[in-house]
Amino acid sequence: MAIADVGLHGPEKSTIRGPVAHPWHLRAIVLYQAYCKTAVRGHMTALPQQRTEADILAGERHGLAVTGFFAIMDRWGVDNRTARKILGNPAERTFYDWKRGRVVRLPDDTLRRIGWVAGIWKALQIVYSDPALADSWPNRPNAAFGGQTPLARMAAGDVTDLAAVRAYLDAARAPWS
Repeated sequence: MAIADVGLHGPEKSTIRGPVAHPWHLRAIVLYQAYCKTAVRGHMTALPQQRTEADILAGERHGLAVTGFFAIMDRWGVDNRTARKILGNPAERTFYDWKRGRVVRLPDDTLRRIGWVAGIWKALQIVYSDPALADSWPNRPNAAFGGQTPLARMAAGDVTDLAAVRAYLDAARAPWS
């Protein structure tokens, strides 16, 4: 057998010098040497990339969007379970990271949902001159939504539910827009 350096993982030494016990070790070494440039190139692409200015700005904007979303949820008195449904049911850990302000980048669906919520909030501010009335509206039963609250409709799970609430409010505010 040939003499080779074979890297091992675990409690053994990190490198063994001596006869190669298994032929596949030798094949692995030869393949590694043959494809060394590819392996190095592949390893280099796995390194963390520098964030561009556009990525940083997008991350900051996404952070602002999440902050605004949670501010609206607080004003409406929404619990975490419902807020998570409105956002499209992200993983629980992700949701709480977003709530703590740890946002790098949001999925497009989540951004759309936040946009719908922001539009609903803005429409309520236009329709009601009293902010307390505007903030209590999502929690009041509404015949247009089958007697359920607009908040229950928004949390039904689909983005079209958010669109339905927004369309209702846009129709209600039409004389003022």
